[in-house]
Amino acid sequence: MLLTKEKTAFYLADLETPVGKVINLSIAGLVLLSSGFFVAETYNIPDVLRIHLNILDNIILFVFALEYFLRLWSAENKVKYVLSFYAIIDLIAILPSFLGAIDISFLRLLRWLRILRLIRFIDQKYLFGISSEDGVIFARILFTLFAIIFVYSGLIYQVEHPVNSKVFTTFLDAFYFSVVTMTTVGFGDVTPISEFGRLLTVLMILTGIALIPWQVGDLIKRLVKTANQIETVCSGCSLAFHDADAVFCKNCGTKLDKSSQSQVK
Repeated sequence: MLLTKEKTAFYLADLETPVGKVINLSIAGLVLLSSGFFVAETYNIPDVLRIHLNILDNIILFVFALEYFLRLWSAENKVKYVLSFYAIIDLIAILPSFLGAIDISFLRLLRWLRILRLIRFIDQKYLFGISSEDGVIFARILFTLFAIIFVYSGLIYQVEHPVNSKVFTTFLDAFYFSVVTMTTVGFGDVTPISEFGRLLTVLMILTGIALIPWQVGDLIKRLVKTANQIETVCSGCSLAFHDADAVFCKNCGTKLDKSSQSQVK
Protein backbone atom coordinates (compact mmCIF):
# COMPACT_ATOMS: atom_id res chain seq x y z
CA MET A 1 0.00 0.00 0.00
CA LEU A 2 1.41 3.33 -1.09
CA LEU A 3 2.15 5.63 1.83
CA THR A 4 0.93 9.10 0.91
CA LYS A 5 1.71 12.34 2.70
CA GLU A 6 -1.91 12.63 3.83
CA LYS A 7 -1.97 9.14 5.35
CA THR A 8 1.40 9.66 7.01
CA ALA A 9 0.33 12.95 8.58
CA PHE A 10 -2.96 11.39 9.72
CA TYR A 11 -1.45 8.34 11.43
CA LEU A 12 1.30 10.39 13.11
CA ALA A 13 -1.39 12.51 14.78
CA ASP A 14 -4.16 9.92 15.24
CA LEU A 15 -4.98 8.21 18.53
CA GLU A 16 -8.38 6.72 17.68
CA THR A 17 -7.73 4.18 14.90
CA PRO A 18 -5.80 0.98 15.75
CA VAL A 19 -2.87 1.92 13.48
CA GLY A 20 -2.65 5.45 14.90
CA LYS A 21 -2.75 4.14 18.47
CA VAL A 22 0.01 1.62 17.82
CA ILE A 23 2.27 4.21 16.20
CA ASN A 24 1.80 6.99 18.72
CA LEU A 25 1.70 4.89 21.88
CA SER A 26 4.82 3.05 20.68
CA ILE A 27 6.57 6.39 20.29
CA ALA A 28 5.43 7.42 23.77
CA GLY A 29 6.77 4.12 25.14
CA LEU A 30 10.12 4.69 23.43
CA VAL A 31 10.35 8.15 25.00
CA LEU A 32 9.88 6.65 28.46
CA LEU A 33 12.28 3.81 27.68
CA SER A 34 15.04 6.12 26.45
CA SER A 35 14.56 8.31 29.52
CA GLY A 36 14.98 5.19 31.65
CA PHE A 37 18.24 4.43 29.84
CA PHE A 38 19.57 7.88 30.75
CA VAL A 39 18.71 7.30 34.38
CA ALA A 40 20.34 3.85 34.36
CA GLU A 41 23.57 5.31 32.96
CA THR A 42 23.99 7.41 36.10
CA TYR A 43 24.45 4.23 38.16
CA ASN A 44 27.47 1.93 38.40
CA ILE A 45 26.31 -0.73 35.97
CA PRO A 46 28.44 -3.37 34.19
CA ASP A 47 30.18 -2.24 31.01
CA VAL A 48 28.43 -4.94 28.97
CA LEU A 49 25.02 -3.68 30.06
CA ARG A 50 26.05 -0.09 29.36
CA ILE A 51 27.07 -1.07 25.81
CA HIS A 52 23.72 -2.81 25.25
CA LEU A 53 21.84 0.22 26.54
CA ASN A 54 23.78 2.46 24.16
CA ILE A 55 22.90 0.19 21.23
CA LEU A 56 19.21 0.23 22.15
CA ASP A 57 19.30 3.99 22.62
CA ASN A 58 20.83 4.42 19.15
CA ILE A 59 17.99 2.31 17.71
CA ILE A 60 15.44 4.51 19.49
CA LEU A 61 17.28 7.58 18.19
CA PHE A 62 16.92 6.24 14.63
CA VAL A 63 13.16 5.80 15.18
CA PHE A 64 12.87 9.37 16.50
CA ALA A 65 14.85 10.72 13.56
CA LEU A 66 12.69 8.77 11.10
CA GLU A 67 9.55 10.09 12.79
CA TYR A 68 10.83 13.68 12.61
CA PHE A 69 11.61 13.47 8.89
CA LEU A 70 8.29 11.75 8.15
CA ARG A 71 6.45 14.56 9.95
CA LEU A 72 8.49 17.10 7.99
CA TRP A 73 7.89 15.29 4.69
CA SER A 74 4.13 15.03 5.25
CA ALA A 75 3.64 18.59 6.54
CA GLU A 76 1.78 20.93 4.19
CA ASN A 77 3.71 23.98 5.40
CA LYS A 78 7.22 22.74 6.16
CA VAL A 79 8.53 26.07 7.44
CA LYS A 80 5.61 26.37 9.85
CA TYR A 81 6.19 22.82 11.03
CA VAL A 82 9.93 23.29 11.62
CA LEU A 83 9.23 26.39 13.72
CA SER A 84 6.39 24.78 15.69
CA PHE A 85 6.80 23.95 19.39
CA TYR A 86 6.49 20.18 18.92
CA ALA A 87 8.96 20.11 16.02
CA ILE A 88 11.53 22.00 18.06
CA ILE A 89 11.11 19.52 20.93
CA ASP A 90 11.47 16.62 18.45
CA LEU A 91 14.64 18.15 17.03
CA ILE A 92 16.08 18.69 20.52
CA ALA A 93 15.45 14.99 21.20
CA ILE A 94 17.72 13.86 18.35
CA LEU A 95 20.15 16.76 17.86
CA PRO A 96 22.62 15.95 20.71
CA SER A 97 23.27 12.43 19.44
CA PHE A 98 23.82 13.55 15.84
CA LEU A 99 26.25 16.24 17.02
CA GLY A 100 27.94 13.93 19.50
CA ALA A 101 31.22 14.10 17.60
CA ILE A 102 31.41 17.84 18.27
CA ASP A 103 32.98 18.71 21.60
CA ILE A 104 30.20 20.90 22.95
CA SER A 105 29.48 19.69 26.48
CA PHE A 106 26.14 21.46 26.88
CA LEU A 107 24.64 19.35 24.08
CA ARG A 108 24.56 16.38 26.45
CA LEU A 109 22.24 18.38 28.68
CA LEU A 110 19.65 18.51 25.91
CA ARG A 111 19.17 14.72 26.11
CA TRP A 112 17.07 15.16 29.24
CA LEU A 113 14.58 17.32 27.33
CA ARG A 114 13.48 14.24 25.37
CA ILE A 115 10.77 13.60 27.98
CA LEU A 116 9.05 16.78 26.79
CA ARG A 117 8.03 14.95 23.61
CA LEU A 118 5.24 13.42 25.70
CA ILE A 119 3.49 16.80 25.80
CA ARG A 120 2.01 15.98 22.40
CA PHE A 121 0.15 13.01 23.89
CA ILE A 122 -1.11 14.87 26.96
CA ASP A 123 -3.00 17.21 24.61
CA GLN A 124 -4.95 14.27 23.16
CA LYS A 125 -8.34 14.21 24.83
CA TYR A 126 -9.12 10.50 24.71
CA LEU A 127 -5.70 9.19 25.70
CA PHE A 128 -5.61 6.46 28.37
CA GLY A 129 -9.37 6.68 28.96
CA ILE A 130 -9.37 10.41 29.74
CA SER A 131 -12.60 11.63 28.16
CA SER A 132 -13.24 14.98 29.84
CA GLU A 133 -11.57 18.36 29.64
CA ASP A 134 -11.17 18.35 33.44
CA GLY A 135 -9.28 15.06 33.22
CA VAL A 136 -7.03 16.36 30.45
CA ILE A 137 -6.18 19.51 32.43
CA PHE A 138 -5.49 17.47 35.56
CA ALA A 139 -3.28 15.06 33.59
CA ARG A 140 -1.45 18.04 32.09
CA ILE A 141 -0.78 19.44 35.58
CA LEU A 142 0.62 16.11 36.78
CA PHE A 143 2.75 15.74 33.68
CA THR A 144 4.04 19.30 34.01
CA LEU A 145 5.18 18.57 37.56
CA PHE A 146 6.80 15.32 36.48
CA ALA A 147 8.50 16.91 33.47
CA ILE A 148 9.89 19.83 35.47
CA ILE A 149 11.28 17.54 38.17
CA PHE A 150 12.64 14.95 35.72
CA VAL A 151 14.26 17.37 33.29
CA TYR A 152 15.82 19.58 35.95
CA SER A 153 16.99 16.52 37.91
CA GLY A 154 18.82 15.32 34.81
CA LEU A 155 20.31 18.72 34.06
CA ILE A 156 21.44 19.30 37.64
CA TYR A 157 22.90 15.79 37.86
CA GLN A 158 24.94 16.26 34.70
CA VAL A 159 26.22 19.65 35.88
CA GLU A 160 26.92 18.72 39.50
CA HIS A 161 28.14 15.13 39.26
CA PRO A 162 31.58 15.97 37.77
CA VAL A 163 32.33 18.55 40.52
CA ASN A 164 30.21 17.24 43.41
CA SER A 165 30.08 13.48 42.91
CA LYS A 166 29.89 12.61 46.61
CA VAL A 167 26.59 14.48 46.94
CA PHE A 168 25.11 13.96 43.46
CA THR A 169 26.16 10.34 43.04
CA THR A 170 23.22 9.12 40.95
CA PHE A 171 20.10 10.49 39.28
CA LEU A 172 18.12 9.62 42.41
CA ASP A 173 20.15 12.15 44.41
CA ALA A 174 19.32 14.87 41.89
CA PHE A 175 15.67 13.76 41.80
CA TYR A 176 15.49 13.90 45.61
CA PHE A 177 16.98 17.40 45.56
CA SER A 178 14.46 18.55 42.92
CA VAL A 179 11.45 17.20 44.85
CA VAL A 180 12.65 18.74 48.12
CA THR A 181 13.26 22.06 46.36
CA MET A 182 9.95 22.11 44.46
CA THR A 183 7.99 21.32 47.63
CA THR A 184 9.90 24.05 49.51
CA VAL A 185 10.91 21.56 52.22
CA GLY A 186 14.58 22.41 51.81
CA PHE A 187 16.39 19.95 54.10
CA GLY A 188 19.75 21.27 52.90
CA ASP A 189 21.47 17.85 52.93
CA VAL A 190 21.83 17.91 49.13
CA THR A 191 22.82 21.22 47.56
CA PRO A 192 24.54 22.25 44.32
CA ILE A 193 27.94 23.94 44.57
CA SER A 194 28.54 25.03 40.97
CA GLU A 195 27.22 28.34 39.64
CA PHE A 196 25.44 26.57 36.80
CA GLY A 197 23.84 24.11 39.25
CA ARG A 198 22.55 26.96 41.39
CA LEU A 199 21.28 28.77 38.31
CA LEU A 200 19.39 25.63 37.25
CA THR A 201 17.88 25.43 40.74
CA VAL A 202 16.59 29.00 40.45
CA LEU A 203 15.22 28.30 36.97
CA MET A 204 13.50 25.15 38.24
CA ILE A 205 11.73 27.10 40.98
CA LEU A 206 10.72 29.89 38.59
CA THR A 207 9.46 27.36 36.04
CA GLY A 208 7.29 25.70 38.66
CA ILE A 209 5.97 29.06 39.87
CA ALA A 210 5.13 30.12 36.32
CA LEU A 211 3.57 26.93 34.94
CA ILE A 212 1.75 25.19 37.78
CA PRO A 213 -0.52 28.09 38.92
CA TRP A 214 -1.33 28.83 35.29
CA GLN A 215 -2.53 25.27 34.66
CA VAL A 216 -4.31 25.04 38.01
CA GLY A 217 -6.08 28.26 37.00
CA ASP A 218 -7.29 26.54 33.81
CA LEU A 219 -8.72 23.71 35.91
CA ILE A 220 -10.46 26.11 38.32
CA LYS A 221 -11.99 28.08 35.43
CA ARG A 222 -13.22 24.85 33.90
CA LEU A 223 -14.78 23.73 37.19
CA VAL A 224 -16.49 27.10 37.63
CA LYS A 225 -17.75 26.96 34.06
CA THR A 226 -19.34 23.52 34.55
CA ALA A 227 -20.71 24.21 38.04
CA ASN A 228 -24.18 25.13 36.75
CA GLN A 229 -24.32 22.85 33.73
CA ILE A 230 -26.83 20.06 33.18
CA GLU A 231 -25.90 16.47 32.39
CA THR A 232 -27.59 15.89 29.04
CA VAL A 233 -25.83 13.32 26.86
CA CYS A 234 -25.87 14.27 23.20
CA SER A 235 -27.06 11.46 20.92
CA GLY A 236 -24.82 12.71 18.15
CA CYS A 237 -21.37 13.10 19.74
CA SER A 238 -21.96 11.87 23.34
CA LEU A 239 -20.93 15.19 24.88
CA ALA A 240 -22.24 14.85 28.43
CA PHE A 241 -22.71 18.37 29.81
CA HIS A 242 -24.48 21.43 28.41
CA ASP A 243 -25.80 24.76 29.67
CA ALA A 244 -29.15 24.54 31.44
CA ASP A 245 -30.97 26.45 28.66
CA ALA A 246 -29.22 24.70 25.75
CA VAL A 247 -31.54 23.26 23.07
CA PHE A 248 -28.85 22.02 20.67
CA CYS A 249 -25.46 20.42 21.32
CA LYS A 250 -22.73 23.06 21.37
CA ASN A 251 -20.32 20.57 19.81
CA CYS A 252 -22.19 19.00 16.90
CA GLY A 253 -25.54 20.82 16.74
CA THR A 254 -27.75 17.80 17.44
CA LYS A 255 -31.03 18.59 19.20
CA LEU A 256 -30.82 17.59 22.87
CA ASP A 257 -33.21 15.19 24.56
CA LYS A 258 -33.99 16.77 27.94
CA SER A 259 -36.27 14.02 29.18
CA SER A 260 -33.44 12.73 31.39
CA GLN A 261 -30.98 15.20 32.81
CA SER A 262 -29.33 15.98 36.14
CA GLN A 263 -27.63 18.97 37.74
CA VAL A 264 -23.82 18.87 37.87
CA LYS A 265 -22.75 18.73 41.50
